[in-house]
Amino acid sequence: MEIIQKCCLIVTIIGAINWGLIGILDFNLVETIFGEGGIARIIYSLVGITGLINIGILFNHLES
Repeated sequence: MEIIQKCCLIVTIIGAINWGLIGILDFNLVETIFGEGGIARIIYSLVGITGLINIGILFNHLES
């Protein structure tokens, strides 16, 4: 389970870096690499799902 948590954290960090680039430089790295099509939507969906998984991980660590 720890491997899945680390993978989710990495994907979430990459998504946060992308949003930082969008906010600061108006540069979308995901669309630059994958285009504006369906693959970019899949990447955004994966980032959203991993963010939700990380919320669960956060609450598990707070209870410990």
